[in-house]
Amino acid sequence: MPLWLSADAVDLHSLMEKLSENPNGNTLMLTAILLVMLNTFRALPHYLGALLLGDELSVRLERPWLKVAIPIVVIPFVYFFINLYNPLRYHFGGPAILLVCSIIVLQFISNGNLRPVLKGFILIQLIFGLQWLDVVVWLTPFGFGGGPISSELKIIASQIGMDSALSFYSLLLCCVFTINTLVLVIYLTVSEQKTLMKHNLHLARGEIIESRSGREALHLVHDLKTPLALIEGLNSLIQLKTKDKAILAYTERISNSIESTSNMVSEILYKDKKNWCSLKLLIGYVRANKLSYSDIHFHFELGAGEQTEIFINKIRMTRAIINLIDNACDAVEGIQDAHITIHTAEDKQHVKLGVEDNGKGMTHKEQKNILRAGYSTKAHPGVGLTFVKNVVEEHDATLHISSSKQIGTIIWIKLPKECVRHEHTNYR
Repeated sequence: MPLWLSADAVDLHSLMEKLSENPNGNTLMLTAILLVMLNTFRALPHYLGALLLGDELSVRLERPWLKVAIPIVVIPFVYFFINLYNPLRYHFGGPAILLVCSIIVLQFISNGNLRPVLKGFILIQLIFGLQWLDVVVWLTPFGFGGGPISSELKIIASQIGMDSALSFYSLLLCCVFTINTLVLVIYLTVSEQKTLMKHNLHLARGEIIESRSGREALHLVHDLKTPLALIEGLNSLIQLKTKDKAILAYTERISNSIESTSNMVSEILYKDKKNWCSLKLLIGYVRANKLSYSDIHFHFELGAGEQTEIFINKIRMTRAIINLIDNACDAVEGIQDAHITIHTAEDKQHVKLGVEDNGKGMTHKEQKNILRAGYSTKAHPGVGLTFVKNVVEEHDATLHISSSKQIGTIIWIKLPKECVRHEHTNYR
């Protein structure tokens, strides 16, 4: 930027020569405005870059203090580096120090509530306002306006008796832009907080509705245990009273069904309740619960053996896969030849369950945020993938997302080998 946007490029030197030959107030103020704008444009890349770099690294590394540390380290280093190759000396003086302090204050005031584009807009105004201090004549002994052009401009202003006027108007413009920046920071911070509160309220309402529905379902499921116990008791009584082989065979099948239903009820009521379940049975549950979209083609690529068994909460894992299918159906909405593939696969380390679509795909930012509670690319609270993440963590599994824009997405649930066995069991 210093090499590309030099004083000669904006004709500043010729304006200084004109001011020296024919000094007047209009030319003086025009020169000051041009100098301040030039300094603002040249300062913007490294100040804005340091601000955004601090924001990004603090999020990626989960170190909030980097928001403050990065600008403090980077900005002086950039001045030092520029002065190594640029013939026009960059002066790290009063405005630069005030700008670094202002960035620190901005980070504390915003407290993560301002988006980067808003911070950038605020910083532009702040730089423009504080750069006016470089042409305030009486601030020179305090480290303001130590650059060659600023110093020359203030000398000319003193020679023509316009130093007081230049200082007054410069301070006035500095105060106007600084106060405007402060008001803007407060307004935008409050607005962003209100938006966040509305979003959280919307999310909380969705969670309350889901929780209420879940509690009602749990009460109903819990009530099923009473008739199941009665059926099991009557079935045992029939087994004791009869010696008919056909009836005994029927009662044995009833017992198996009761046991299976009782296990299902336990899995619904207690998320930690797990049993061995074959992949064939799990996929059967997925088929029974979903795959009713008339205009979407569903395919199954079952690379793992169907008798391979995994130690899971069958009900919650089925719901997790169904949530992935729901998201895939949203992604392929309106796409011709829309299709969704349900995968099973196995390698030396994992048994994998996957859902793939040929939909619109996701950006890198969306992939990074998609598992965050409340985040959604649709018009309702984003709780589906958060539930999937919770189920995956309950099973000591991992979740992997691979997506490309306009190509599609595949999401894998990878279960560790400790949750897998190949012996046949009687679990149904």
